[in-house]
Amino acid sequence: MTTPLVKQVAHTCIFARDLDAVETFYRDAMGIAPKFDFKRGEERIGFYLDFGNRTFVEVFKKGESRFEESNQINHICFETDDIDGFMANAKAKGIAVTDKKLGVDHTWQCWLADPSGVKIEIFQYTADSMQFGSDGAVCQVDW
Repeated sequence: MTTPLVKQVAHTCIFARDLDAVETFYRDAMGIAPKFDFKRGEERIGFYLDFGNRTFVEVFKKGESRFEESNQINHICFETDDIDGFMANAKAKGIAVTDKKLGVDHTWQCWLADPSGVKIEIFQYTADSMQFGSDGAVCQVDW
């Protein structure tokens, strides 16, 4: 068996019609408070929930994401230890993948889609990734 190119699910992104209600639900029902907030200027447009073991849920207020919003689940994100190797493998197999970029949360990322159109983000954490910093931080978006 070959070594998988993907390590694990890193996060799933969901949309919220009411950001505060979704935060309250996850805090009250599951005991999970936001790890950090996404802001555009002073406006809070989303947050990150930490479920432990490097597994997260990313929540954006519906209408505030840079992505097309056709349903409540936007994309699934997989973690890798070698984003360059992942990209090279995908390209060698004729799979369209974006160039990597450093995200606003200080993680390397690239994007592709499965044959059904499900958006897939590939993540490689860095020493500065906000997912492992102090709780309550703010991630300023640039989109």
